[in-house]
Amino acid sequence: MDYDPAAWRQIVDIDLNGVFYCCRRLVPGMIARNYGRIVNVSSVAGKEGNPNAAAYSAAKAGVLALTKSLGKELAGHDIAVNALTPSPARTRILEQLTEAQVAYMLGKVPRGRFVEVEEAAAMVVFMLSDENSFTTGATFDLSGGRTTY
Repeated sequence: MDYDPAAWRQIVDIDLNGVFYCCRRLVPGMIARNYGRIVNVSSVAGKEGNPNAAAYSAAKAGVLALTKSLGKELAGHDIAVNALTPSPARTRILEQLTEAQVAYMLGKVPRGRFVEVEEAAAMVVFMLSDENSFTTGATFDLSGGRTTY
């Protein structure tokens, strides 16, 4: 009820509309080549929703829906469109949070640790590769067991 509409628009514009505009720009060339791989980065927040982050959670859920739709629309052109839902990594962005917030997030991960940036990179490399020739419109979970659906 108290969410600032300007903040809502800014977050949705960056986290959802930005993905849309990137795909809109890239897809014509992929169709012309009859080949492509798109990896959209969502978040566990797009699956679960995070308290006090409604715009971010909604935008990341929108990325998952966009991925599913584009995956189906472009499958006949050998274009795979998939999403990645990582849990947080211990990067500088966590410095903006209190230790209590970081501990809360970590407590939700059954593996008991944050994802490593190198683990996320390895998953993206696979998702972009020719080895990923069949899956499209899917969500690859990288949450350490937090969101396994």
